[in-house]
Amino acid sequence: MILALKLCLTPFFIAAVTLAGRRWGPVASGLMTGLPLTSGPVSVILALQYGTHFAARAAVGSVVGQASVCIFCLTYAVAARRSAWPVSAAAALAAFLAATAVWNGFSWSLGAAAAVLLGVISLLTWRLRAPAAAASAPIPAPRWDLPARMIVATLFVLLLTTFANALGSQLSGLLSPLPVFGTVLAVFTHRQQGAAATARLLRGIVVGSLAFGAFFVVTGLCVDALPLPLTYLLACGAALGGGGLAWGLTQVKETARN
Repeated sequence: MILALKLCLTPFFIAAVTLAGRRWGPVASGLMTGLPLTSGPVSVILALQYGTHFAARAAVGSVVGQASVCIFCLTYAVAARRSAWPVSAAAALAAFLAATAVWNGFSWSLGAAAAVLLGVISLLTWRLRAPAAAASAPIPAPRWDLPARMIVATLFVLLLTTFANALGSQLSGLLSPLPVFGTVLAVFTHRQQGAAATARLLRGIVVGSLAFGAFFVVTGLCVDALPLPLTYLLACGAALGGGGLAWGLTQVKETARN
């Protein structure tokens, strides 16, 4: 059953969100990329494979790890103003790994992790402001794009859950939000639509981190106390609520921009 989850759950979510993002544009893509598309399935598998206490500690790490994703977004947006996508992507991934190394030097409680993530979201939502991008015709994604995303996501989940016990619960959680798809989306947007559109996408990821944080706060609170199906049902509900709030905040900003 665990192997079936590893092979099926994440690619299903990735396919659904990728197709939805293609329909509704870069801001929506950014918001949906903020959802726990790989780290959510990772959490379920960790709970089944290593126990609920391990999953609870990993959930705390995931909350802090999403702050690293927000730092990734800021770094890419700043670099993209003057540099091409290879430099921007390399700088952003280096910033994510550096932040992860810093966070891993501390022992985190769930409350402290949530406070750090909310503070980073608030600060970077204000910082990641960009002029409206010029309207342009959508550029079709290559045929290999969706299968590649699904394969990479599945390999990432397999690797992380296989070596989670060696990495430890906190570091496993910190690494679970690794911005694989944030990088792909940022690079495609940067190449096709420019730095302003990329900043809007990355801002969407930062705001969408509210959904991610809500999912893992509920997971951290409940996974040791409630049955797993109920825990993750509540976590998904919290993520949908956080996503709805993020969407509302984004629409207010877009209306004010226009």
